[in-house]
Amino acid sequence: MRRIDLGGEANEGHETDPASGLLALVMTVVELLVEAMEKEAIRRMESGVLNPEEIERLGTQLLAIEDEIEAIKERERIENDVGELRTELNDLLSEGIERVYNDHPEEIER
Repeated sequence: MRRIDLGGEANEGHETDPASGLLALVMTVVELLVEAMEKEAIRRMESGVLNPEEIERLGTQLLAIEDEIEAIKERERIENDVGELRTELNDLLSEGIERVYNDHPEEIER
C-alpha cells in the first residue's frame, strides 16, 4: 500500500516539521470540503432552489473562506505541501478506484 508523507517542510536543520505536515493535511481536507460546498452551491443555483439574495450571500461566504485558506497557507508557508498532498491523495484515490474496478468489474458494471 502506498503511503503519503506528512513530514512537512524541511526546517533549517533539514529535519521535517510534523506540525507543518499536519497543517498541510488539515488545509487539504478543508480545501476539498470547500470544493464540495461549491459544487453543491452550483447544483442548487442551477436547480432554482436559491433566491438571488441567497446566491449572493453564498458566493460572498465561499470567497471569504477561500481568501482565508490562501492567507493561512501563505502565512504558514505550506502552499507547496498542500499542492503535493492533494496530488498524492488524488493519485491514491485513483489507484484505489482502479483496484476495486479491476478486482470486481462485474459488480461495477451493474
